[in-house]
Amino acid sequence: MKFKRGDELKQKLERFREQFKEHKMTPQRRVVLQALLENSESHLSAEEVYALAKEIDSEIGLATIYRTLDLLEELNIVHKLHFGDGRSRYELCHVSSEHHHHHLVCLNCNQILEVKEDLLHQLETVIEKEHGFHIIDHRVQFYGYCAQCDKTKSNT
Repeated sequence: MKFKRGDELKQKLERFREQFKEHKMTPQRRVVLQALLENSESHLSAEEVYALAKEIDSEIGLATIYRTLDLLEELNIVHKLHFGDGRSRYELCHVSSEHHHHHLVCLNCNQILEVKEDLLHQLETVIEKEHGFHIIDHRVQFYGYCAQCDKTKSNT
């Protein structure tokens, strides 16, 4: 989802400025946020963020990307995710949602699909009652084969 470099991107970046608190919104941090916003449907590795950020600012360095992603995670602007492929991946936090969405991870092509429905709400209620445990959040990842890879595996 590419933004026009106009009002929509400025508005979204401005919303994040409030979360920066005592941290300065540097041009490099702005570039990283822009790369994440323009690819908000993806689960990007630091290297992928770096490649996208280089398209915006050719002077930005990989160390800056890592430091910025760490800060964005600390400020609860991004979630750091692990899908078992040896790389951390990042996605923007969805402020409006009460819980994380769930992920489907293809073991063949490494595609990551999102499941928007939260079907675990009833289970959370049971756990809270039985154990006196107040659940704030949960993360669920399912591993298997996407439709395309499953079809390919069936044909061989």
